[in-house]
Amino acid sequence: MQDFRNLDVWQRARTLTKTVYEMTTDFPETEVFGLRSQMRRPTVSICSNIAEGCGRRGDREFRRFRDVAMGSACELECETILSRV
Repeated sequence: MQDFRNLDVWQRARTLTKTVYEMTTDFPETEVFGLRSQMRRPTVSICSNIAEGCGRRGDREFRRFRDVAMGSACELECETILSRV
C-alpha cells in the first residue's frame, strides 16, 4: 500500500480538478446540471480511483482502479471537446 498523496499522477489529477472547476464556473446557468456537472464529475473520479487503488492490496487491484481513472479521463476529454462546439 502506498500513500496516494505522494504520487505525481494524483497531484496532477488534483490540479486538473481545480482547473476544470474554475473553467466551468463561467458556463451558463442552463449548464449547471448539464455539461458543467458532467465535466466536474470525472475529475473527482480520476482522483478518487487513484486514491482507492492505492488503498487496495496488490498491483492487480491498483491497475484496475487506474483503468477506471483512465476511462474517466477519456470521458472528460470528450466533454471538453463538446464544450467548445
